[in-house]
Amino acid sequence: MSDEPDLDDLERRMKGAFEKLRQEFAGLRTGRATSALLEPITVKVYGTSMPLNQIGTVTVPEARLLAIQVWDKSNAGAVEKAIRDSGLGLNPIMDGQTIRIPIPELNEERRAELAKIAGKYAEQARIAVRNVRRDGMERLKRCEKDAHMGEDEHKMWADEIQELTDRIIGEVDATYHKKEQEITQV
Repeated sequence: MSDEPDLDDLERRMKGAFEKLRQEFAGLRTGRATSALLEPITVKVYGTSMPLNQIGTVTVPEARLLAIQVWDKSNAGAVEKAIRDSGLGLNPIMDGQTIRIPIPELNEERRAELAKIAGKYAEQARIAVRNVRRDGMERLKRCEKDAHMGEDEHKMWADEIQELTDRIIGEVDATYHKKEQEITQV
């Protein structure tokens, strides 16, 4: 066991939680078309489930329209069904090998619901960051208990870990507030 905690590893793990939050936020609908909206959708084709981006090309031809150019025409029906069943509230329109998806205006109730979901995602990210902090602090305590470091060194490392935690949680909060504004602005 090393005499000191690995701050780079702690930071990597905290930033991993932050990146997961950003991915979850990308999938939240804000009333504007974005290809990230369709990323979580998987389609049952060829006897397996595949991500949508491996079955066709997703484009954003207009601010409120997504288009998917399906590479194999026989998969178009499965793609349409997967989008309808995704729970995103989207209504795809088949046009040969192209599927058009108009993005409807969000009503006030749906905006509030999406803001609440965004808050839940942000809280999960904060908890994940705090769990990484706790792991680092426990390692510090073990090092001090095993006489690998003194009280002063323990305090210095604890302060650095707390500073890192505060910085990452600040990034989580800033990203959440930006997403909340994006969702609630009319």
